[in-house]
Amino acid sequence: MRDAGGDWSLVTSTSTARAVRGRPEPGGPLDPEAAISIRGLVKRYGPSTAVDGLDLDIHRGETFALLGPNGAGKTSTIEVCEGYRDRDGGEVRVLGEDPARGDRRWKARLGIVLQSGAGDSQLTCRELVRAQASYYPDPRDPDEVLDLVGLTGKAGAKGRALSGGQRRRLQVALGIVGRPELLFLDEPTTGFDPEARRQFWALIRSLRDLGTTVLLTTHYLDEAEALADRVGVLARGRLAEVAVPSALGGRGSAPAVVTWTEDGDRHRAETHTPTALVAELASRFGGEVPDLVVHRPTLEDVYLRMIGDPA
Repeated sequence: MRDAGGDWSLVTSTSTARAVRGRPEPGGPLDPEAAISIRGLVKRYGPSTAVDGLDLDIHRGETFALLGPNGAGKTSTIEVCEGYRDRDGGEVRVLGEDPARGDRRWKARLGIVLQSGAGDSQLTCRELVRAQASYYPDPRDPDEVLDLVGLTGKAGAKGRALSGGQRRRLQVALGIVGRPELLFLDEPTTGFDPEARRQFWALIRSLRDLGTTVLLTTHYLDEAEALADRVGVLARGRLAEVAVPSALGGRGSAPAVVTWTEDGDRHRAETHTPTALVAELASRFGGEVPDLVVHRPTLEDVYLRMIGDPA
């Protein structure tokens, strides 16, 4: 159904929404089984509040995408979880520990891949990965890691000689050589060409298959839909919703919009049974329906609505 402004209604029942979103109850206890459990997180910078009472659980072994526009609080949330930034309120547990008091042993269980780094090194890929491995008690074999990220053929090349996509793969190699239980990926494919992005997606899926929990931020909604088991949308420091990509914003229950041309005019209908409507139109037209389009709300549609973008 549509509201007065003609937008799709994306409302589901309360019980259905809770089941799909998998969102912790505000003020509830931390989840000791979660890879990351957050209750009431607050982070301020002077008079500005970057994160305003965030509640979130990220399950072990899942790939979770944190979405939101610039300034929504994504980076602040992740930096608190990584132990790089102090919080101003709330409780946080990462792999069972408070990141504000995480020791060296706890840090060795994390992998962190930032947006930049390792690109201008005079060391070879193998030398960089071996040096990184020396910081961990039980690292992966450096050559095995280079093979996993598709850099075996570049093992003897210096970091500064790599292409952009290869540098990103090297950064991932440095992030996973310590066998992290939890991997943080910050905008992992920014600047990638389409082929490199697809190759990188395959790498992330292989890490998940190895049991690694992955938390990624991305501005590419197709990337979130392709990789994430669940997505969370941050807007103005608050969590708007958490759901599997196909159900975010009520996508799974929203009506389809069917449009076609008839008698020189463009017609539009909203329906929960688009196949039946298309069959009816095909019968009426005796075959092909002129200019037929069937559209369901995309992840981008519901994301823009959640963050308040009028587009």
